[in-house]
Amino acid sequence: MTESFVPKPARRTRLADTVYGRILDDILGGTFAEGDKLPSEQELCAAFGVSRPVAREAMTRLQADGLVRTHQGVGSFVNRRPSARLGEFASSAEISDYLRSLEARILLETEAARLAALRRSPAQLEAIRRSHATLKDCAARGAHGWAEDMAFHDAILEAAGNEYFPLLMQTIRNSVVPAMAVGLDLGRERAPDQRRRVIEEHGSILGAIMAQDADGAAAYMRYHLLQARAGLTDMNHLA
Repeated sequence: MTESFVPKPARRTRLADTVYGRILDDILGGTFAEGDKLPSEQELCAAFGVSRPVAREAMTRLQADGLVRTHQGVGSFVNRRPSARLGEFASSAEISDYLRSLEARILLETEAARLAALRRSPAQLEAIRRSHATLKDCAARGAHGWAEDMAFHDAILEAAGNEYFPLLMQTIRNSVVPAMAVGLDLGRERAPDQRRRVIEEHGSILGAIMAQDADGAAAYMRYHLLQARAGLTDMNHLA
């Protein structure tokens, strides 16, 4: 796969996807600001001509993606607003898919990092170190680097010592790769110290794996992926 080709996830349009996408578009476009109250379930049903279960599913997904918070008996509010630039790189349906893939990655790669710290062979550790050095070089040159970033994470999955970890990643790769590319595109707008912190996060993961610190490797990986998710969902994360 060349760096010029980034696969897009194939999705079927469902009513809940449509409602989700319209609300997300309104949040991205500034119709709803952070803290604003969103239309009620009943109002969404009337506006989109959908049933209550469909409206409820869309709101539940927005909550799961960290974009909306709901207070019982009060209503739903915009929890955080992604950068408006996010809509230039991906559609609302794709954004939903990317956030969902990151949720899966947090579960999968946190444990992979833990096991890699305990099980990595000298050759596997060297592969992780090489991929990290290549990623640092990409950052220093201002290159995009999604393929190099993916290679670092793949090396850790291989070092976990369980052949099912890389296979599980394969099932979501068509969402993971474009999500990573979009995150890096947005990351180019960050201040240099923000970009440097991302590289340091990778370095912390590597350091813990080198030291065979399983809990540390898991914690650093989880933090890194949560930061990646925040980079997509919170416009203030880019400041």
